[in-house]
Amino acid sequence: MTVAARTQDRYPTRGTESALMQREDPTVWPGVRSGPVRDEDLHTHEATGFHTVEGMLSPAEVQRYWQELERLTQDPRIRAEERTVVEPGSDEVRSIFEVHRISDLIGELVAQPRVLDRARQILGSDVYVHQSRINYMPGFRGNGFYWHSDFETWHAEDGMPEMRAVSMSIALTDNYPYNGGLMIMPGAHRTFVSCVGRTPDGNYKSSLKEQRVGVPQEDDITRLGYEHGIRQFTGRAGDALWFDSNCMHGSGNNITPFPRSNVFVVFNSVENALGEPFAAAQPRPTFVAAR
Repeated sequence: MTVAARTQDRYPTRGTESALMQREDPTVWPGVRSGPVRDEDLHTHEATGFHTVEGMLSPAEVQRYWQELERLTQDPRIRAEERTVVEPGSDEVRSIFEVHRISDLIGELVAQPRVLDRARQILGSDVYVHQSRINYMPGFRGNGFYWHSDFETWHAEDGMPEMRAVSMSIALTDNYPYNGGLMIMPGAHRTFVSCVGRTPDGNYKSSLKEQRVGVPQEDDITRLGYEHGIRQFTGRAGDALWFDSNCMHGSGNNITPFPRSNVFVVFNSVENALGEPFAAAQPRPTFVAAR
């Protein structure tokens, strides 16, 4: 698809100095009045930047998707593709991108009303899949991700103009406080953190394993942490976390024997089309950022 022209940059980033800027976009967008999200969950999503859905998958469904994850990670053809990311220093699969296109089972899940209509209700429009992947954090050797906002990367490297995207993470294993669960700062989605540093060419090749560019300064993380606190996503396999594109989040290493895995899908509004990257020489491949 032809890359759209660059629009006005309301969230400049990757310069020589960091900055904290007030968000200009809604979190819950008007336009779709009915859907599976309860009013109280919409209010929570607006206030904190996220909400949870217990039992989004049944135990039988969790087993089916877990078996699909195992099948994909063991397929030598898929392991050899660029869209498969392995843990630094090992041959353990960390993520497989564009999974809704290579797995009929996950493709069907993404299109189900309980998923699709929830995204439409939050974003106030029709949506498409910006990014999908399965994540697998093995026991003992699973590496975490440093604090970051997904929107900062999608804005800088993919050309996403507005904060009109939402992520869904469905747990396929139980999430404990001690096996590398996702941490999130409730309410910090209202602040855009401009990061320091130029985007290297082909940055996605290393950032999908360990992000070094597009991460906030420690002083900025400290300020947001003290202002908003930190919550951790814990729960049973089948529970889902829906969170805003600008949520400040990260995860620690998993040194326990208990692996952690999830299905992760990002929905973007069709009214929020990607343009030229705002802080990169060229857009990332479509398996990372669909156009």
